[in-house]
Amino acid sequence: MHELSLAQNIVEIVHQHVPTPDLPKVRAVDVLVGAASGVVADSLAFSYSAIVSGTPLASSSMKIEHIPYRVHCRSCGLTSDHDDGLRICPACGSMETTVVSGTELRVQAIELAEEDR
Repeated sequence: MHELSLAQNIVEIVHQHVPTPDLPKVRAVDVLVGAASGVVADSLAFSYSAIVSGTPLASSSMKIEHIPYRVHCRSCGLTSDHDDGLRICPACGSMETTVVSGTELRVQAIELAEEDR
């Protein structure tokens, strides 16, 4: 289950970007997960919850934005969503395509609770 190690890496990214005294203020970690990334989003979120349980990040959650697998055809210019891994243009049948999105796995943002005023 590589999602467990990916979740651990995400926790390390949070620790790199949030000062230790502010870790309890982390409310959410926003993550982009591409359809062709090979990551099972539910397993990643579950692994994150298990890792942060009992830590200063325990009240945080993982918000996952799913990114579709999309290719651009260099022959006819069409950009289209596809089944994961398919690189044939549905309009002209060309294999002269470039993957535009869907392979991502990236921490997009770390949300902190607002200061009490």
